[in-house]
Amino acid sequence: MKRNNTENIGDILRRFLREEGLETPLNEKRLIDAWNDLLGPAIASYTKELFIKNQVLHVHLTSSALRQELMMSRQRLVEELNRKVGATVIVNIVFR
Repeated sequence: MKRNNTENIGDILRRFLREEGLETPLNEKRLIDAWNDLLGPAIASYTKELFIKNQVLHVHLTSSALRQELMMSRQRLVEELNRKVGATVIVNIVFR
């Protein structure tokens, strides 16, 4: 017996997360986790704090030289992090 009203489990889960307001926090968590994967352990060791507020990733770095270097590639980092998550989670990065 074949069912005609079957749905993909992935679609059901995405719809549930969206309806319950969990999609955005989950994507934000994925993006913060992607920071270490994308930039590697050397830069991650200089990263003290990461948080997202109003679609802006706030990054506290312990190295001012690294901060200056990352500022120059800010837009590329925004694009790469969003691509890694698969959604537009952030629109800007602020380095402190």
